[in-house]
Amino acid sequence: MPDTLDAPVVRTWCHLALDALGRAREQIDAINVYPVPDGDTGTNLYLTWESATQAVEAVFTGHDAARSEPTVADTVRALAHGALIGARGNSGVILAQVLRGMSEVLAPTTDDAEPTAPAAGPPAPTHAEVLRRALRRAATSAYQAVARPVEGTVLTVAAAAADAAEGTAGDLAAVAEAAHRGAAGALAETPGLLEPLRRASVVDAGGRGLVVVLAALADALAGNPPIRPPGRPWPPVTAQVTPAGCEHGDPHLVPGGPAFEVTYLLDAADGAVPALRARLDGLGDSLVVVGGGGLWNVHVHVDDAGAAVEAGIEAGRPHRIRITHFGDAAPAVPRPPGVGGAGEHRVRAVVAVVRGEGLARLCAEAGAVVLRAQADEPPSSGELAGAVSRARAGEVVLLPNDAELRAAAGAAAERARQDGVRVAVIPTRAVVQGIAALAVHEPARRFEEDVVAMTAAAGATRHAELTVAERRSFTTAGVCQAGDVLGLVDGDVAVIGDDLTEVARTVLDRMLAAGGELVTLVLGATAPPDLADRLGAHVRATHLAVDTVVYHGDQPSPLLVGVE
Repeated sequence: MPDTLDAPVVRTWCHLALDALGRAREQIDAINVYPVPDGDTGTNLYLTWESATQAVEAVFTGHDAARSEPTVADTVRALAHGALIGARGNSGVILAQVLRGMSEVLAPTTDDAEPTAPAAGPPAPTHAEVLRRALRRAATSAYQAVARPVEGTVLTVAAAAADAAEGTAGDLAAVAEAAHRGAAGALAETPGLLEPLRRASVVDAGGRGLVVVLAALADALAGNPPIRPPGRPWPPVTAQVTPAGCEHGDPHLVPGGPAFEVTYLLDAADGAVPALRARLDGLGDSLVVVGGGGLWNVHVHVDDAGAAVEAGIEAGRPHRIRITHFGDAAPAVPRPPGVGGAGEHRVRAVVAVVRGEGLARLCAEAGAVVLRAQADEPPSSGELAGAVSRARAGEVVLLPNDAELRAAAGAAAERARQDGVRVAVIPTRAVVQGIAALAVHEPARRFEEDVVAMTAAAGATRHAELTVAERRSFTTAGVCQAGDVLGLVDGDVAVIGDDLTEVARTVLDRMLAAGGELVTLVLGATAPPDLADRLGAHVRATHLAVDTVVYHGDQPSPLLVGVE
């Protein structure tokens, strides 16, 4: 169990929280009713944290590991900066300020460092005490960033987390767990503090996201146990949320409320921000301005979007300007061919994520728009959304071909839908499932029928992968040593051996024991030249009426297997 909040723990926290937010994204979107019921809080929190995680990964990638590991100050500052520049929506901006508040204590600069005790004074604070201070600074900073704080929101949850942490006389992990449980308890009480939440019988969406993030922090400090649900339940999600007064017309517009959401990054001197806050506060509501040190993230809901941008110009240099009409948040009508930009448009396209030159060629020949992924660098939601945009089609089927990309693919689809593209994500967990889906793709069918047929083909394909263990590990099939050949079936280690061909045969026999008509073998860059011949002969000799097809995928793992 970690006894310090060091750089590797921060990195682990990032990945645990990103995974947890990805899993919770759709539920959080569904309970988003305040301040505007536009159903995007979960997506915005995910995108904000994804940007923060990428910034932390960049610290590790660019650090000279031969000399030393990154410091906690390096990683925490990167976390806060990444969240600031990637913050999306009201909830994302507040989350960025929470992280900035924590960074001011965990990685203080000359301007925001807390006074230190003299050499002969009290001993330095423990790591647990530093975390308590960081959580309190986070809550205070979040309240200060919001022009008109409202209880029953993520602010209440952040304050409760800090209160619980300060009331716990334990070690670092105990403080983080207390903060998480305090936040979860406060979240359950939010419907009693805010009328829109009470009417909809839901908890605050932004607060729900913060509980997920704090749970991940507790998990990271407890030694990476599986992410578990918060320690206290909250009211269930209603089937459909309809704010009072919005029963007719656009459900994303609050009666009498501002029509536009305006966000931008702003390069401005700190002294210019108070006047900017005052002007924007007079233009609209839901005003949040976060940042410092010359870089700010501005979020406000207004009727006059131009005036909000002009206020930023007077204060400094606004960039990454994003203006969203709340009515545009509703599900968009598919963009017809030839509409929406220069270049040729198609009615429907398939976007497939692959690793390996041969697989990219195969999917492109089948008509897919290919996004090449690196072995150790899965594409972000922004890269996936960019691939959907490059497809230049009114309807897009997205094949992530990796279980770990499910959340990023969902967030990318939400982005594309805001641009008027109709997107369906087929949850392919392996590229062989994507190949099966592509084989039945038929653009002439209705979109829904095509998606159902492709989903059925992918779901009927069991998948396996052969890889080589890099270190000694405990697996579902027992303990493996570095250099062992691992046979993974449907994502779990099923076979451990020392010979690639023998492990592959065992994997095939186990998969075909449940039946099958077609075996797909995708050879990797390191596969032996005669592997396909040996396995094909084995299938013909031991499994009657089963066909085998072979592709050269050039992917990092020696062999991928699909059984339909």
